Amino acid sequence: MPRHKSYIPHGVIPAVLLPFDAELAIDEASFRKHLRDVAATAGITAITINAHSTEVASCSFEEQRRVLEIAQDEIGARLPLINGIWADGSLEAARLARMAQAGGASALLVFPPAPFTLGQSAAMAIAHFKRIAEATELPLIAFQYPLATGQGYPPDTLLKMCEEVPSIRAIKDWIGNAPAHEWHVRTLQSLARPVNVLSTHSAWLFASLVLGCNGLLSGSGSVIPDLQSALFKAIKDNDLAAAKRLNDRIEPLMRAFYADPFVDMHNRMKEALVLLGRIPRAYVRPPLVKLQRAEIARIRQGLIDAGLLAKDAGRDAA
Repeated sequence: MPRHKSYIPHGVIPAVLLPFDAELAIDEASFRKHLRDVAATAGITAITINAHSTEVASCSFEEQRRVLEIAQDEIGARLPLINGIWADGSLEAARLARMAQAGGASALLVFPPAPFTLGQSAAMAIAHFKRIAEATELPLIAFQYPLATGQGYPPDTLLKMCEEVPSIRAIKDWIGNAPAHEWHVRTLQSLARPVNVLSTHSAWLFASLVLGCNGLLSGSGSVIPDLQSALFKAIKDNDLAAAKRLNDRIEPLMRAFYADPFVDMHNRMKEALVLLGRIPRAYVRPPLVKLQRAEIARIRQGLIDAGLLAKDAGRDAA
C-alpha cells in the first residue's frame, strides 16, 4: 500500500535522474544523495522515478524495483513517489503496476505502448489502461505524447479513457501544441471527476502554466526544483512580474537542455549536476553517449545565465 494514501497528483513534481558508475551499474550512494537534494526543496509535492529521466528504457524489472526501494528508503516517508510504467505490452505494464503498489508507490505514470506508433484505436488505449487499473488501486497519470508520434491520445479517446477508467486522475501533458494543451487544461480539469493537467512543456513552462495547469512533472526539476517551485507559486499567486523574472533565469538553461537531439535532455541534466557538484559523474547507458566538450560548455553557460553557477566556479563534467 502507498505510504501517502488518497494521493491525487498535483503541484510541482520533479522527475529525478539515475546516476550510474563506471561499469554502468546503479550508483546507489549518488542516487540517494540526489534524492535527498531534490526532496529538500520547499514546495514540491512528489517525486517521480522509473521514467525517462532515470533512463527506464535501459533498466531491467529488478533494477526498477531497486530504484523504488532506494527511493522509499531515502525519502518515501516525506513525499509521495510516482512510479513510471514503461512497457510495450499491457500484461507487463500490469506486472510493473503490481510491483510498484507492493513497493509503496503512491501513483503510476503510464507511458504509451510503443506499438501505438503504428496506429491505435480508443478501444486499444482503454484496454491498456483498464488492464493496469485492474492490477492496482493506485491513481494513474496518462502520459500524453504529441499526436504526430502516434502514441498521443486524440481528444475523443482521452475523454473516453477518463470516463471508463476512473483511476486516471491526471495527465502528464507533452502534446507540444499550445491550443491542444489549453483544451486539456480547460476540459479535463473541469470534468465531473477532475483530471489534473501536469505540464511537462519545460521548454516553454511559463506559457504553459499560465494556461492554468494544476501541476508540472518535469525531468529538469532534477536540476532546478527550486526555480520550478517558485515559478509555479508565482503563477498561482497571479504574480506575473515575479514569474517573468523567474522565467528569464530558467529559459537559457532550458535552451541548453532541450536542444537537438531531444533524446539527450537527461544526459545534459546529468552533466549539469556534475558541474554543480551534486553528483560525481555523468555516465549514461547506451545507446546514449558521452556529450562533447562544446556541448558541456553550453550547459555550463546556461547554468551561469540562470544564476546557478559563478563564471569562475563549477567542476568539470566527467
